[in-house]
Parts: sequence; structure tokens; C-alpha cells
Amino acid sequence: MPLPPAPSKRAALLSPEAYSLKAADEPFDLPTTDAAPVPPAPASAPARPVERGTATLAPPAGKPAGRGRKPAAAAPVAESPKVQPVQEKAIPIMALVNSQTTKSPVAAQVTASSGSRRRSTGKASSGPARLFVLDTNVLLHDPMSLFRFEEHDIFLPMIVLEELDGHKKGMTEVARNGRQTSRTLDALVAQQGGDMTKGLKLSATGHHGARGLLFFQTEPLESNLPSSLPQGKADNQILGVVHSLRQRHPEREVILVSKDINMRVKARALGLAAEDYQNDKTLDDGELLYAGALALPQDFWTRQSKTIESWQSGSHTFYRVSGPAVGQFYINQFVYFEAPGEPSLYARVTEIRDKTAVLKTLKDYTHLKNAVWGVTSRNREQNFALNLLMDPEIDFVTLAGTAGTGKTLMALASGLTQVLDDRRYTEIIMTRATVSVGEDIGFLPGTEEEKMGPWMGALDDNLEFLAKGDGGNAGEWGRAATNELIRSRIKVKSMNFMRGRTFMNKYVIIDEAQNLTPKQMKTLITRAGPGTKIICMGNLAQIDTPYLTEGSSGLTFAVDRFKGWPHGGHITLARGERSRLADFASEVL
Repeated sequence: MPLPPAPSKRAALLSPEAYSLKAADEPFDLPTTDAAPVPPAPASAPARPVERGTATLAPPAGKPAGRGRKPAAAAPVAESPKVQPVQEKAIPIMALVNSQTTKSPVAAQVTASSGSRRRSTGKASSGPARLFVLDTNVLLHDPMSLFRFEEHDIFLPMIVLEELDGHKKGMTEVARNGRQTSRTLDALVAQQGGDMTKGLKLSATGHHGARGLLFFQTEPLESNLPSSLPQGKADNQILGVVHSLRQRHPEREVILVSKDINMRVKARALGLAAEDYQNDKTLDDGELLYAGALALPQDFWTRQSKTIESWQSGSHTFYRVSGPAVGQFYINQFVYFEAPGEPSLYARVTEIRDKTAVLKTLKDYTHLKNAVWGVTSRNREQNFALNLLMDPEIDFVTLAGTAGTGKTLMALASGLTQVLDDRRYTEIIMTRATVSVGEDIGFLPGTEEEKMGPWMGALDDNLEFLAKGDGGNAGEWGRAATNELIRSRIKVKSMNFMRGRTFMNKYVIIDEAQNLTPKQMKTLITRAGPGTKIICMGNLAQIDTPYLTEGSSGLTFAVDRFKGWPHGGHITLARGERSRLADFASEVL
């Protein structure tokens, strides 16, 4: 109900004796529509106002206010209906405050019921929360998937727990995820006051983004699946649970979430809703991946003619620009301007403030005088990549591109120059994901480096190219000595033993990074110590790891997360330079 209007005069505080204890103890009755009207005060006893301070108080009708009796502010409200009500402007301010803060039991009950009604309709405004039934492969793929469904509820069939128990042994990534999922479920079940039959709060373990409930299958569920489906198969049992839940809860949307394509096809053939687990994808479309370079519009210099500011520092020229194009810039992003009949511009964004940005011109690695270990860039993107690889202020570089774009060659050439010539780093460490294209050939003999030898064919090929011109006057002996020196500064390591290590002043190359999961990528990048530079290279069109796509690859994850970091850079190499045969095969095959 609305508050009464504020009094027009200043009010004075009443003494404690002014309040009637009897009236305060009486319950407050809500008015009804059929109550008898309040009779007017008798004419023989006019009400004489009593002035106290600046507030005007009216005594009850028929009882004159004497010196021995002080009027009660709340008495007219709690007395019988025969009492004349007090005028609104005569109510003290403190009485209004007390009437709002001190609520009767009936009023409190009304407030509580209205509050619970608001809470119950919080989800109903956008429809009831959906119920997701998770397949085992979702939990084995992402142990944190339980907390990725926001306000919606999750249901785990009993057969899923059985399959989790069967995958918990071993040292593989799947086994580790299974054990982590089991520990998470144990923490949720052990929460105080939890009831498995009514659902467990997913936010009990600190994941406040998960506002739904977790349900376990606590009783047998009957389903009417076709008899042609084998009942003993785990997938069919999960489909039976989804079918039973949809019949039990027709008002809710029951959805099966699975990474198994055939499982989703079978579910849709039976008329059941099924979806893929999408939360692990950094990007929905690989075309949206940050390219690292941006072409400036043709009218860029025309718009900047009046507001541009430029200065020289060493061999680089800086430009401070503004305009709508600045909103698309990121730190360490490359921008270029190419137009017929006009000078070209190739620069990197070094600073962004409000609506202005500072562009720094690049070092031209296409010229022989700037060759890196005898290697020069053959196209625009390779020039951008060498500027990132040779910059000591850049700690993390990601290179993406198709086969033959020169990723490994440029990374190795830059590493050898900075290790052997500039002495910026102590050695080169190279590793890669050991994922086979075909069948596994079995165990490999030798030490860790010898076991990694078959996987490092790209390293050998590029080293052969980089070392072929050195020691030319010394003959065969000089070339052998050069190769031995290069080999002594390059260490080949396996990813399986990276946990807990710290690399200091190292030049780390991670090849075939598209086959890494985001978790593995995080493990490798966090190995970097002071003075270490990490280069991640990969081709998103050649992913060999099961359950990984262009959107969920660790390389995509790293490119998106490090976008705009002042000490990181990315470039997508567009054109292959290996051979005309390799370029044509990349396009048509």
C-alpha cells in the first residue's frame, strides 16, 4: 500500500510514556470491505487539540486531553472502530517510521508470500529451466561441464556413473578427466543439507555461475524404446532415461547432450532433443578467428590529412591517427595500406588511447640486408611474422597457416639468430603433440630425445636448409662443425614431462599446436620463466586429435585469449612458399 503523504509541519519526538503499551500489544486487523463505517464524534464533546512543540496531536473523541494524560500516537489505529481516526497531517514523523518498520504477523506473512512468489516466477518469465541429460563423453571431455549450463538443471543417469568408474584408471587425459569428475560429484553430494531426491545445488562448491540443480537417477525409469535397440548397451539406456524424463516432465524441455554424433542421430530418430556440447568452443566459426592483420580503407589518408601526427624515432616512423577505423584496432595488430599509384604503409599498432592509436612502421625483412640466418620474407604476412619473432618485447607469438607457409622455417631461423648471434636466449627447446596421422607404430627405443626423433622430421628438414650455406670455405668439416654447434643449442622435449618445469631465457617452439587441447596449451605456456619466448605454430585444417575442432583447438584458444595483449602477437600466414606443387595441392585437395 502507498505511504501516506509527509506532514507539512515539523514534528517533535514523543516521550516513551506517550505510547500506549496496550495498543502496541494488540494484533493489527486488516480492514475489510464490509466493515461498519466509523461514527462521527459526538457534538457535546469537541476535540481540543493539544500542542506539543510544533506538532498538533488530536486526542480521542469524548475524552479531553488533560495534564495527567498524554495522548498516544498509535492509539487511534489500534482502538475499536468507534474511535475517530487521526488526521494524516497530525501524525508525527517518528510514528510513520515505526509504522513502516514494525510489521504485524499478518503483514510479514503477506510480504513473505509475495517474495516467494517473485522468486518462483524468476525463471518462469523466460520459461521453465531446461533439463539437460549429460552423456559420459561430455564429462570425460570437460570435467567442468557440470557448471556450464547457467540456470538450467542437469540429470545424470546411473549408467553414466558406471562408465565414469570404468575410465578412471590410467595416466591418459581421459582418465584424469574422469577422476576429476568423480571428485567434483563427491563434493556436490557431500554438501550440507543436500537431498539427492530434490536436487543438489551446483553452486555449493563455489561455482556461482551455475544456478541450477543436479539430479541423479535414484529409481528405475521405464521407457518404451523400440525392441530392435539392444537394452544392454549403455547408449540405449541413456536414451531410455531421456525418453522417460520427457514423459514424466512434459512441461519441461529435456535435452540430451553428447559428443557422440551417432548418439545424437539416434536420439533425433526417436523424436528426442539432442545437442552437441558447445561450451568448449572458443569460436563457433573458424572464419571469425583473429587474423592479426587489417587492411586500411582506401580513404584512410584522406580522412587523416588534418589530424595526423607523425614523428621519427631511430629507423621507425610513428603515426598518431584517429577516426572510426581505430575502433577495430588491437595492440600489436598489423595494419597495411596498399593502393595503386600511392606509397604503401606497413605498420603495427603500439598504443590505443580513447579514439586515437599510434602506428609504428616495420622493419623490412624482404631485403637481403635484414635477412634472418639467411632467410628473407617472400610476402607481406611473412614480413609481419618476422617482425614479431625478432622483437624482444614480444614474449608470445602464434603463427597459423596452411602447409608450406614457412612457419617452422621462420621460427627456427629467428631462434638461431637470437641464440647464437644475439645471445638473447640460451637455447632452443622444441616440442610438439605426438598425434599420429595413421596407425601407431608402437614403442620407440632410446632416450627421450631419440624417441621424439621420428616426430621431429620438420626440424631436421629445416635445419638442413638453414645450415647448407654456412662454412662454405671450410668444406665438409666446416659444415659438420656448424651442424654440431646448431644441434648443441637445440633440445627436443616431450610434452608428457612438461608438468612442473620452468624455462628461463629459453626460446620455446611448440609445433603442431592445433592438436593440443586448451588445457594442454595452458600447461605449456605457463612453463615460461623470466626472459623466455614461446612460439606456437599450427594449421587448423590438419587437426588429428579426436573431439577437437577448429573452434575448440588449443591454438584457437590461445589466439583468442592473447588478442590485444601488449607482449603477444599473432599472424595468419596466407600464401604458401614451399613449392608450386604444394600450393596447388593445398587449394584443390
